[in-house]
Amino acid sequence: MFEDLPPDLARLTTLRTWHAMWLQRIDAQIAAVQRREAEQARARRSRPAQPEWVVELGIGAGRPPLEVHAGDCYSLGKRRQAVSRNEARRLLADGVRACSHCTPDTTLEIPLSSRPAPTAAAR
Repeated sequence: MFEDLPPDLARLTTLRTWHAMWLQRIDAQIAAVQRREAEQARARRSRPAQPEWVVELGIGAGRPPLEVHAGDCYSLGKRRQAVSRNEARRLLADGVRACSHCTPDTTLEIPLSSRPAPTAAAR
């Protein structure tokens, strides 16, 4: 039936031991991968939701708002604060600059007439 296996008991026992050892290693690796995937799934579920709108803040006293971004904008700085849709609209209407990459003023439908005129320094 299995002519490729050795005929004597000693070598057959050695082969069985060797394969059992490999099965233990494979089972341990499977368990480690399952633990890692479960941890990653738990981390994804517990991650806070990304804000819809973000304002980038300046440096110094009061940290004035500098620029409004969409929550998924790639050009966000490190000093930022999540804001509501209404707050983002208000900030843009009050003259806070809109990000030129994600264009929140267009997305939030801020009419051109309510946007402040650019100053000479901003041109």
